[in-house]
Amino acid sequence: MNTRIKEFQRSVENKFNVYNSLFLSLPFREIRNTGVLIPLLQNECREGLMAHREPVEILDSFFAARPEIKTERDRINFMFRVIQYVERQVVLFDSVEDAAFPQLRDVDEQLSLRSYIQHATGRYAEKPAADIASTDPEKNNVYENLSTFATRIVFTAHPTQFYPQSVLKIIAQLRHLISQNEISGIDRKLQQLGLTSLLKPTRPTPLEEAKNIIYFLRYVYYDAVGEMYAEIKRATEGADFDNTRIIQLGFWPGGDRDGNPFVTSKTTADVANELRMTLMKCYYKDLKDLESKLTFRKVEDNISRLIASVYEAMFDATSVLTFEQLLDPLVEVKQDLISDYNSLYLEDIDLMIDKVRIFKMHFATIDVRQNHRVHARVVEQILIQNGVISSDLQELEHDELVRILLSSSFQIQVGDYDDELIRDTIHTIRGIRGIQEKNGEEGCNRYVISNSEDIFSVLFVFALFRWCWNQEEFPVDIIPLFESVDGMEVAGSIMETLYNFPNYRAHLNQRASTQTMMLGFSDGTKDGGYLQANWSIHKTKERLSSVSEEAGIRAIFFDGRGGPPARGGGKTHRFYASQSGNIANHAIELTIQGQVITSMYGTREHFKFQCEQLIAAGIHNNLRENENHISESSRALFDELAKLSYEKYTDLKNHPKFVPYLEKKSTLRFYNRTNVGSRPAMRGAQKSLVLKNLRAIPFVGAWSQLKQNVPGYFGIGTAFKTVADDGRLENIRDLFRDVPFFKTLILNSMMSLSKCNFALTEYLGDDPEFGPFWNILLDEYELSREMVLLVSGYTELMEEEPISRQSIAIREEIVTPLLVIQQYALQKLESETSQRSVYEKIVTRSLYGNINASRNSA
Repeated sequence: MNTRIKEFQRSVENKFNVYNSLFLSLPFREIRNTGVLIPLLQNECREGLMAHREPVEILDSFFAARPEIKTERDRINFMFRVIQYVERQVVLFDSVEDAAFPQLRDVDEQLSLRSYIQHATGRYAEKPAADIASTDPEKNNVYENLSTFATRIVFTAHPTQFYPQSVLKIIAQLRHLISQNEISGIDRKLQQLGLTSLLKPTRPTPLEEAKNIIYFLRYVYYDAVGEMYAEIKRATEGADFDNTRIIQLGFWPGGDRDGNPFVTSKTTADVANELRMTLMKCYYKDLKDLESKLTFRKVEDNISRLIASVYEAMFDATSVLTFEQLLDPLVEVKQDLISDYNSLYLEDIDLMIDKVRIFKMHFATIDVRQNHRVHARVVEQILIQNGVISSDLQELEHDELVRILLSSSFQIQVGDYDDELIRDTIHTIRGIRGIQEKNGEEGCNRYVISNSEDIFSVLFVFALFRWCWNQEEFPVDIIPLFESVDGMEVAGSIMETLYNFPNYRAHLNQRASTQTMMLGFSDGTKDGGYLQANWSIHKTKERLSSVSEEAGIRAIFFDGRGGPPARGGGKTHRFYASQSGNIANHAIELTIQGQVITSMYGTREHFKFQCEQLIAAGIHNNLRENENHISESSRALFDELAKLSYEKYTDLKNHPKFVPYLEKKSTLRFYNRTNVGSRPAMRGAQKSLVLKNLRAIPFVGAWSQLKQNVPGYFGIGTAFKTVADDGRLENIRDLFRDVPFFKTLILNSMMSLSKCNFALTEYLGDDPEFGPFWNILLDEYELSREMVLLVSGYTELMEEEPISRQSIAIREEIVTPLLVIQQYALQKLESETSQRSVYEKIVTRSLYGNINASRNSA
């Protein structure tokens, strides 16, 4: 047994078992000794599924053996209690695992950023970085990269983080108590957790969603970013490190209005105010700490005046400080400390200055996102209003429309339009200038266009800013989002055409000759399948990098990544470290969705570790740009495998039972009943399910609840076997061994396969309507599992990741009763029952625990 597994067992498994024994004694209403029955139910479910029994049969047998659970009402009450217990067991396991993170990190093979810097430079502790940099040009590259590289972590409002702040505080306190082994305190917190609702009583508003994420900014990221920046400065001591872009925070809640009618221009402005005022509270706390230390006559007045100004700005949205009004007095205090007070507490004032330079007045940059179709509608109405067209954009020739968008000017009056969406789009674009006036340019200077598939996706927005701001130059980055397979195919030609327009090129020159482009993993996988989508994104990045370099444009890629591999998740740092040297690598920008915020970035230690890994991956790629070279023969094989898997996945999507299966046999229809997010599960107002309009989160989440995880692997087995049957198995093995990006995709897919459990739905194999379809899913799962093991040479899935594999196994064990209950309720809903609404509620309630247990299921 290796050291990492031993540490995991000691720090996580053993502790969880001890605290779980306390937890199972918690009292719940109506059913006595529920906790005592949980282990018995877990065992019954596990053995029942192994014996190929249906969920209804498993639970009916369990109930029949317990006379205290007699009536249907007793059974229903018991199932609700079990759901409550499992939800809290998941919280407990999360807390134990998070508390053990520092120990697990120390025995892991991943280097810290400081260690990476020392390893990459060969630096010894007693030798200053400046000495190395001045004597060794190769090692100096590390510092040059650190001085220019940037990361941006963009937090989204996707509806998979649903704990109210009261519960988040309990979790944080529980995590601390566990790290201290305070049994009595843990016992009290578990009791409090048992009596506290984990769910929100109503669906959150977009502003409430934003406040939930701002909670983490205030209590985790503010200090974590400051600490990390200070650690990088210490690691490069003497090298004059000064790069506040190395860690940037982005923010989608309140700015992302694609398909969310509840996000308005007022929402965006309110969120911007909330971010700024919360940042003032963080600054106020630090300033009060400085006040207690800097008790020197010459600096006291500066600190006191700053505290008074910041205090007012904390609570009054109209009281706004400028960046200079905050920074200049702090710099003056620093100079006084150096000249008159022996540099006492210099590190403290430096840390405060660095935080102000990083966060300025905005805390996190709000990205505005809207769908291309909305912009087309707005532009069309503006041109109608100004007499350019009578009713439709199609009246204009292509070149004439381009000319109008690039150079024509119109006076826009909001009152001329009755359509509320058009009015609000104009207000939103104009409102960005207002946010910049209060929060600084970085408060809101990025506009993302989803569903980008032609040049007009960008040109419509370019024109709207010109017209709404009534000026040719505007400090906003226009970011096309290429998310479909078709959109990625033409992305290179789109950007090449745009670069050749003098007016748009002038705009890019104003933006430091930089073009940010977003790639959508979630919808890409839903559209093209796992292997095809990820390989298409990789090749699209290469094409866009080449086109941009030829045009003298600095390409930045912004990755729309979700939690599971099916939405671009998995081991993020491994993904970036494996990208080929043909991809521009000036920065790493990615979205972090709601659930992953808590599971991977929820503590100071987690956040710093993840950011360190991202920075190290990016710098490593710049220093070893030829290391990830993909030969032409490897590319040809990758293309072939991606095409074969795409064909298999497309056949599945086109199967007549694909959509009905999701509608009738999964939990998809229940996602909109949960109070976990403000955004509808589908774009548009269609009553029937249209796959194109279905959002990726409920799509991937529904497969996850079924424990089938189809988007994370489907087609890989068929692709591998087809090539292997052609006598080229060794070629695929070479691809796995020699091409890091291919290996990364397969390892991440193994995570999806590890979380599958087809025994849960085995009864569907005999279903008159869906039996053949279910067996198609099972066959491809078994083939994919067999083939990835054959190609990798592993004896088990995730062989290189024993801790993650063990964590998944324990989590799956915890939620097994919940999943069986969910399927039991779904089976009951298939039959005549007077308790239909109750069983629907059971299904809905069961979603939460399973989402949390998986940590990256949606």
